[in-house]
Amino acid sequence: MHLEGDKLHEECGVVGVYTNNPDITSQLIYYGLFALQHRGQESAGIAIHTGKRIEFHKDMGLVADVLTQDVIDRLSGNIAIGHVRYSTDGESEKQNAQPLVVRYKEGSIALAHNGNLVNVDSLRDILENEGVIFQTSTDSEVVANLVSRHYRVSIVKSIQTTMEVVKGAYAFVFMTEKELIGVRDNYGLRPLCLGKREDGYLLASESCGITAMGGEFIRDIEPGEIVVINEEGVNSIKTTKYAQQNLCIFEHVYFARPDSNLDGVNVYETRYNSGRLLAKEAPVKADLVFSVPDSGTPAALGYAAELNIPYGLGIIKNRYAKRTFIEPKQSLRERGVKTKLSILKEIVKDKIVVMVDDSIVRGTTTKQIVKMVKEAGAKEVHVRIASPPVTHSCFFGINTPDRSKLIGANKTIEEIKEHIEADSIHFLSLEGLIKSTGSTAGYCKACLNGNYPMEVPNNGI
Repeated sequence: MHLEGDKLHEECGVVGVYTNNPDITSQLIYYGLFALQHRGQESAGIAIHTGKRIEFHKDMGLVADVLTQDVIDRLSGNIAIGHVRYSTDGESEKQNAQPLVVRYKEGSIALAHNGNLVNVDSLRDILENEGVIFQTSTDSEVVANLVSRHYRVSIVKSIQTTMEVVKGAYAFVFMTEKELIGVRDNYGLRPLCLGKREDGYLLASESCGITAMGGEFIRDIEPGEIVVINEEGVNSIKTTKYAQQNLCIFEHVYFARPDSNLDGVNVYETRYNSGRLLAKEAPVKADLVFSVPDSGTPAALGYAAELNIPYGLGIIKNRYAKRTFIEPKQSLRERGVKTKLSILKEIVKDKIVVMVDDSIVRGTTTKQIVKMVKEAGAKEVHVRIASPPVTHSCFFGINTPDRSKLIGANKTIEEIKEHIEADSIHFLSLEGLIKSTGSTAGYCKACLNGNYPMEVPNNGI
């Protein structure tokens, strides 16, 4: 079991650039995608308008491996979009890499998508019955076909019509020969923000992407909003259909980079606050607090500060260990975790320790880490999780295991404690998690309580 296998996974990140300096556009896309690499590590790509046509380059691999200097030097233009992808099982294929470039009545359009559509199967069936042939298994190609089919007056009107048909979570960046377009779903499930440079405008899934591209963060795109960027500037088209905002709460728990701000809320501060609230809910008289690196660190710092317990580096992460997707033998799986993590015996030996992590999905990796800490000589290992148990599957763009594999859906808290062989375990309450954001905005908490903001397949079962 690779370390990341015990986490939920975001499916992608998107960026867009509109600039009057065509020589730097592809380089800016590279910087933006590099900053969003945490949102997807399986494929990367760029589409750019060269002044004559839209060209693209995409492949499997990390941003630095796909967007090489040769590619960046070759692609020049004033409008571009980029994409990083983490796929669900069985869809990790080159043809599913994005951006997707298609032709429509007036020319070409490119798009990149973060999220998932809950009615994509029925839409695909309708299109296939009408003779449409699909080259990929992505939601994005369905959307591209719908935008093309609905085109009458303008691409924006076509996108608006398509938004009335598709259901689910999406942050889109579209590109035509003349404009860059950002779109966010009516619930705001997936994040998208707008930034500015002296030479143009930027779009990105997170504000850290705007910063990496040398831009100034302007604001978040509102739920249901379409932002059109062209030579005249920025034009905003707001939705007339009200829906309660439901940003995915796991953006704050795990997905987003800690230096990002999402809908006015800083991710690091939320995670730090969650640790302080966790300490109030489940204090421990301990000698040391440490985190499961890296996403558990802000919460661990908050936990330690609230109880005035020393914080230390109980676990060291090997930052050069590549992700391991295939472990052919059961006997090698534990070795995979030990390759990525090592315990500082001198720090934990003979101590009562609190191990803080952001979440538990399957519980397999947590069990192995607890065992490693105890083997290093810790007297007691108390596990504290800065979010509630994950009990339901996500249908909005998160790669969630089947409910049968979610430890929170199949075991009580006491049974989880026994399973991971910890001396105690406590999950932050849902109330505590929401309080940690300091925001009154709505959040999607479906993976934690089963209350989906819209109808989902099989009622989420």
